[in-house]
Amino acid sequence: MSTNSIVSEIQLKYKPQPLTETINSAKDIHKLLINRVYDEETIGYKETFKVLLLNNSNKIIGFTTISEGGLTSTIVDVRVILQTALVSNASAIILTHNHPSGNTHPSCQDDNLTKKIKAACEIMDIRLLDHIIVTPYDSYYSYCDEGRL
Repeated sequence: MSTNSIVSEIQLKYKPQPLTETINSAKDIHKLLINRVYDEETIGYKETFKVLLLNNSNKIIGFTTISEGGLTSTIVDVRVILQTALVSNASAIILTHNHPSGNTHPSCQDDNLTKKIKAACEIMDIRLLDHIIVTPYDSYYSYCDEGRL
């Protein structure tokens, strides 16, 4: 083995912004998603998976897009979600994606993904507060409200 190996240095930087919004209900989340997170011009076009990142007081640190797909699905990598939560020092996350069809009911794939992410969050001591499915028709589905988390 060579002793001249090069190892990359990885640096993480975090500059918090003032926190103003607190999440108290799925209705609050839906309002935020429709007004500030999803683009009204594309919410009915393709499926997009996003994550809201929150501190221990349920104040929003920020949000990020995890993946964009086609009309009926998108690929989500659980590792990217957890990496984002860890790098941003999030204590909790809220999953969200849209159904361009307007159907609020989760698919089997949605259910399986939610279970997988919940298990990963538990290992990392990150609270999964909800998974919200939004539509372009001002309707939504909350896993938490339905008692499915």
